[in-house]
Amino acid sequence: MDDSAVPGSDYVIVGAGSSGAVIAARLTENPDTHVTLLEAGGPDKDKFIHIPAAFAQLFGSEVDWNYFTADQPELKQRQIFWPRGKTLGGSSSLNAMMWVRGFAADYEAWAAAAGDQWSYSEAVKWYRRIENTPWSTDPDHGRGGPMEISRQRSPSPLNDLCMAAAARLGYQQAPPNVATPDGFTETVVTQRRGARESTADAYLREAMKRPNLTVLTGAHATRVVFEGTRAVGVEFVEERTTRVVTAKREVILSGGAVNSPALLMHSGIGDAEHLRGHGIDVLVDRPDVGSKMLDHLAAGITRTTDEPTLYRATKPKSLINYLARRKGMLTSNVAETYGFLQTGLDDSGLADIEILFVPAPFLGQGLVAPEEDGITIAAVLLQPRSAGTVRLASADPLAAPIIDPRYLTDPDGHDRATLAAGVEICAKLFETAPLSNVVGNRYLRPALDGNPSLGELVDAAINLDTQTLYHPVGTCRMGTDDDSVVDPDLRVRGVQGLRVADASVMPVIIRGHTNAPAIMIGEKAAELLAQA
Repeated sequence: MDDSAVPGSDYVIVGAGSSGAVIAARLTENPDTHVTLLEAGGPDKDKFIHIPAAFAQLFGSEVDWNYFTADQPELKQRQIFWPRGKTLGGSSSLNAMMWVRGFAADYEAWAAAAGDQWSYSEAVKWYRRIENTPWSTDPDHGRGGPMEISRQRSPSPLNDLCMAAAARLGYQQAPPNVATPDGFTETVVTQRRGARESTADAYLREAMKRPNLTVLTGAHATRVVFEGTRAVGVEFVEERTTRVVTAKREVILSGGAVNSPALLMHSGIGDAEHLRGHGIDVLVDRPDVGSKMLDHLAAGITRTTDEPTLYRATKPKSLINYLARRKGMLTSNVAETYGFLQTGLDDSGLADIEILFVPAPFLGQGLVAPEEDGITIAAVLLQPRSAGTVRLASADPLAAPIIDPRYLTDPDGHDRATLAAGVEICAKLFETAPLSNVVGNRYLRPALDGNPSLGELVDAAINLDTQTLYHPVGTCRMGTDDDSVVDPDLRVRGVQGLRVADASVMPVIIRGHTNAPAIMIGEKAAELLAQA
């Protein structure tokens, strides 16, 4: 046998992240089904993966793809940092652990694009299978599922001040993960006993004990292998050797909204003109591959405080508390409270802004270490109208693709106006008692001197301190229309034996966070594959 060949499987899955780990675990529950799971990164052994409040320490590390966007004209030509998980568990090993499903209306929009099997009622069935929420009495929440959904183990007292200030401004409190979660909520998190619970923990760890699952780490997929228009395997690079693993039944791409479309394009599926420009043979001309990308953009304010914040999380007392009892500041997911609010600029009657309350100084997109205590409050644009792209930089499959979100480029300026209204809410929260009683006058984010006007503060926050909330979707969108990249069963149009199952298939970005629905997509994909 060729030394570069790998024993074939029934299924080959590319990416062991939020969706891919789920699919591998579910498919191999059938002992007659063999799966090979390819992960470009290594095992999830970094200690900072498992300590919740330490996730920013992973940015730019070997477990991060460490992407940056193209220059963004509407953000003063800044490149925005896009961390993406490159390890077992993918971005579920790198994220802020927020379990925020989104609104029922979001899933109804999916159903309008891709059929009733993606409706809210169907999504709830899958969430009930995924979740273990023993603290909840909501019948729509799961009990006994593999993914532990926990309340904050050691919430900051500052959360109560935020909630009280929000109430004085007229905002209600809401329970987590209901059909229309308007108002402020204490974040529930993917944690077990004060440690992160990734899909590697919840799904993959036990599945890896099965003889019918082969997991290859350090295996960077470079293209899907075809016979005619049928996918029959995946080429990958492992320790500088190019190898191929064959798939008897199907290949599933679960690399996320950046890597899945990039791999399709390197495999000859994408915009024909773009592919030919890089000397790539065109198998299927499908212009929407890598197009119609949506992401949540966040703009924040950080002010000083004399109260204890997560700036102190690594002090000896906090470290001892965590190591001995799995309690204290290091159990924090950082964004401990959030709120879904309406600015009045959207006619949907639903939230268009999310407010994140962070009892910590979160500076420079998480890349700048704070030097003192501070509180960050950020606004998130929930329903952006500005759409971006993922495109190849070259024919080299190991080269990072070009990510261009085109933030705030919608022609009528609706995105900027909505985000500005959200930042104004952040500023009002800081000025409202009892929160106002504990914040100082200095701004750490954006770095403004003196006493800026509200307009100056908003402009600086948007132009100089915006960041992604790490939620790119839509680059392999599903739909019933002929232009969609995948059909409602997640099959890539124009070929056979190839599916995409990850956040890239979302036809509409949710008013929430994307880790929960990405895991739900993994569960749904596993069922579709098992029934095929």
